[in-house]
Amino acid sequence: MNRIISPKNAQKIMKGVFWASGILTIVIMLVIIGYILLKGLPVVNLNFLISDPVDSGASGGIAPMIVSTIYVTLIAVIVATPIGVGAAVYLTEYTEENNVVKLIRFGSETLASVPSIVFGLFGLSFFVIFLKMGWSLLSGGLVLALMALPTIFQVAEVTIRSVPRSYSEGSLALGATKWQTVYRVVLPASVPGITTGIILGMARAISEAAAIMFAVGSALAMPLSIFDPGRPLPLHLYILATEGISLDNAYGTAAVLVLIVLAITVLTNTLVERYSKRMMGR
Repeated sequence: MNRIISPKNAQKIMKGVFWASGILTIVIMLVIIGYILLKGLPVVNLNFLISDPVDSGASGGIAPMIVSTIYVTLIAVIVATPIGVGAAVYLTEYTEENNVVKLIRFGSETLASVPSIVFGLFGLSFFVIFLKMGWSLLSGGLVLALMALPTIFQVAEVTIRSVPRSYSEGSLALGATKWQTVYRVVLPASVPGITTGIILGMARAISEAAAIMFAVGSALAMPLSIFDPGRPLPLHLYILATEGISLDNAYGTAAVLVLIVLAITVLTNTLVERYSKRMMGR
């Protein structure tokens, strides 16, 4: 039977499909970001960034929201990163494939698929009520840490496994201990990938509203410590838009949030690229 499409033509067709998919993804991203910035940037100015909200956010600025966002994001990253990377190192370097390893991976995959609103309810019942932390940035940050944990863990595990075994074998052959090999050889070689996982975890943490709305307290005042209630940017955006308080300020808040995420992504990617070049001796 004659072939309808030759392998060479099939290759060209699929290459075109993949190119079209990639271009479509970029176009969708640019349309969304461009629309938000187009509607929101006219609202953003210095006063908007450094002043407190007035009339529940109908006017005024978003300074307390920016500070609250920084607090909860840093808490999430500081808590989730060592746990996620530590679990990844344990699974890749200190244990063989067994039921415990399978259980840890299953737990991570399950945690990643849990809806964010469920994390919020858990944070309310466990951190706010059971542990008596109250509505605070600490409670909200710990909830976000639980959400970011599976992303950081999964990316770190894949990255550490991708490090050539010859690196570890050479280190051990020179007399280094297991921990020295992990600390001096494996982890430095995994820094770019682990950083990518941290960025993804931060991106999820910094953009969540449903997960923290029950734990953070939604206060409009400037938080002075992590034990004070607050209102991060995503939650402020949600309240402004859904309650019809100010659509203009909602777009302005969204634009600031997008710019923060873009700035974090660009900065960390630049630092990772420089680190990779230095590791390669360039």
